[in-house]
Amino acid sequence: MPIMTADFPFLSAILLCCLVGLVLILITPIQHEMRIKWISAVFSGLTLVISLCLFLAYDRLQGGFQFVERIDWIPGLGISYYNGADGFGLPMLLLTGIVFFTAVLTSWELNKRVKEFFALMFFLVLGVFGMFMSLDLFFIFVWYDVSLFPMYLLIAIWGSTRKEYGAMKLTLYLLAGSALILPAILYLVVNAVPRSFDLLALMAPDTFTPWQQRFAFIFLYIGFGILAGVWPFHTWSPVGHGAAPTSVSMIHAGVLMKIGAFGVLRVGMFLCPDGWQYWAELMALLATVGIVYGVLAGLRQKDLKFVIGYSSVSHMGIVGLGLSTVSVDGLNGAVFQMFAHGIMTALFFSSVGYIYDKTHTRMIAELGGLSRPMPVITGYFILAALTGIGVPCLASFWGELTVFIATFRAYPVYGTLVIGTLVVSALFMLRVVQRTCFGPVQDALAHLPDIAFMPGFPRLILASVIVLFGLFPGLLFDVIKSASIPFIAGLSQ
Repeated sequence: MPIMTADFPFLSAILLCCLVGLVLILITPIQHEMRIKWISAVFSGLTLVISLCLFLAYDRLQGGFQFVERIDWIPGLGISYYNGADGFGLPMLLLTGIVFFTAVLTSWELNKRVKEFFALMFFLVLGVFGMFMSLDLFFIFVWYDVSLFPMYLLIAIWGSTRKEYGAMKLTLYLLAGSALILPAILYLVVNAVPRSFDLLALMAPDTFTPWQQRFAFIFLYIGFGILAGVWPFHTWSPVGHGAAPTSVSMIHAGVLMKIGAFGVLRVGMFLCPDGWQYWAELMALLATVGIVYGVLAGLRQKDLKFVIGYSSVSHMGIVGLGLSTVSVDGLNGAVFQMFAHGIMTALFFSSVGYIYDKTHTRMIAELGGLSRPMPVITGYFILAALTGIGVPCLASFWGELTVFIATFRAYPVYGTLVIGTLVVSALFMLRVVQRTCFGPVQDALAHLPDIAFMPGFPRLILASVIVLFGLFPGLLFDVIKSASIPFIAGLSQ
């Protein structure tokens, strides 16, 4: 696997932007709220610029890990500060940059404990970025936990709708996942010769026996899978979505759930390929049940946020289904779907958040005819809904299509069941759009203001990304294939 050392530490620069932004927020007096918001916008914008530059500069023909940085930290234990980006990690870094920046802008009107809110946001995203770029198992686990802890406070303090319950349930579930990941990592490190936390070194052939890989993989799959919303460990997700404030929901669904799926890919599948293939049918079964369950549960929801929450369980099931196929198409579709779903849910939650701020309700039955007084924000809402049901020429279509092609080859029965279920989901989502955006305008909603340009700017960014990668999916597929093709080819060697 090619490894290209960075001439300049671009990946560390992303982490440094988060860290410097966090420090500046902490030392800014609490009463200077607008200064804190501008600091947050500038440094989150810098992370987006750097991640975009890395995405464009990545050598797709060379492939492998590029922009690699390494500093030995504790040589005696084989622990290093070790970063790199490949065709799997780069889309996730770009996704995080986009969602982080737009989430900060979406929070511009926040007036409750502004300093603490943005400080926690930066701390959370610091862990997310670190998770997507780290190539050392010790730091992967550290970054993973860093990304989890702020969520409790962000939901419990700034959330709504049973926020304490939602925050506690989310935290307990995700800590349970962490409790499974740590022993699996230590088990692999202890059984490696020589002992090391170096992810790429541990990928060497015959490092672990097939039995060791099967044993470790199921722990890693469940541990990371809890955060990815794998059924039946998903129940924290809709509750957490419903309780979280708008920008936290954007990060929660947009990038935090992707850490779980990425952890299964980067750690479980990279280090335990025999275990991955051994448990693939179980992964396919759980993913299929999750897709069907997410759709059926979503049909019964009356709150828009819970509709999106259960939709996320279903869409993340598509990611899991792609990973279970053990194929190039499955990996391509799964990573593409992770990116597209992250952008789509960020737009969905930001649109619902604005509607809730103006109407003070998220209940579908209490909304109606919103497209007349609020045509712009309902346009973003409709675009997100159409993306969620996989309309062609929007980003999610390509990820779902590629996953379904791989699924019909590997699991034709599951593929048929999933397609039928998603048709029902599409009809339901169109019904939600019809009931909230069209029909008679309710008297209480007739004079609501539409979203202005500046508050709408982060929604415009997200909508543009959906259309861009929907029209030109090769921009993303070319990057992903540079990692998926050699990875699958290496399984047969």
